[in-house]
Amino acid sequence: MNTLQITDDLDLLLAVLPERIRRTLEQSERKENLIEVIMDLGRLPEARFTDGEMVLSDQEVTHEDLRMVVERVGDFGADNRAGIERTLHRISAIRNRKGDVIGLTCRVGRAVYGAIEIIKDIVNSERSILLLGRPGVGKTTLLREAARLRSEVKRVVIVDTSNEIAGDGDIPHPAIGRSRRMQVPDPSLQHELMIEAVENHMPEVIIIDEIGREQEAIAARTIAERGVQLIGTAHGN
Repeated sequence: MNTLQITDDLDLLLAVLPERIRRTLEQSERKENLIEVIMDLGRLPEARFTDGEMVLSDQEVTHEDLRMVVERVGDFGADNRAGIERTLHRISAIRNRKGDVIGLTCRVGRAVYGAIEIIKDIVNSERSILLLGRPGVGKTTLLREAARLRSEVKRVVIVDTSNEIAGDGDIPHPAIGRSRRMQVPDPSLQHELMIEAVENHMPEVIIIDEIGREQEAIAARTIAERGVQLIGTAHGN
């Protein structure tokens, strides 16, 4: 029976949170099951776990709380997402009409080694694969594992929109194995990077998360027609 190995660098995510919120989570026996922390201006901060939710403080979230997290995390992209270098954590912002951050979703990113076993034979078949599912069901986790598995024997390039697959920063997370990673400066340019990856870097496998626009579907077809294995995801049921 296959054993899953999970790494999450949770301390690095907790370190960007306000002290009263971090302290509550550090003392919680449920922190290993933490999915995300929700901070909305004027509301009590909450944690979502795999087995329920929990209020993290009796003090409402303030502008200062939000500003502190934003400063510790760094730059947000055009998709209102930011990350923590060399981790898979994802911080997403909600803004008001003036562009000020009034809410944050701090999601725990975990590398799950061994999750690919269930579809290992399909991934190794060299056929292109599209993984469909609702947000949060583990599509990106499987992509990460597929990248690691295929990079042992093939030239793999990941087109990493929002750095979801290989984490934030210029050095990708070790969970992708020997795969190379191309960062996407703006989600609207994803389809261009998909074609650039094929034309410039001669991959045998391309990994792509969240194919959602028509241009990306056309780029995916172009890649497949050139004999490159494409492994991607899309939201769906």
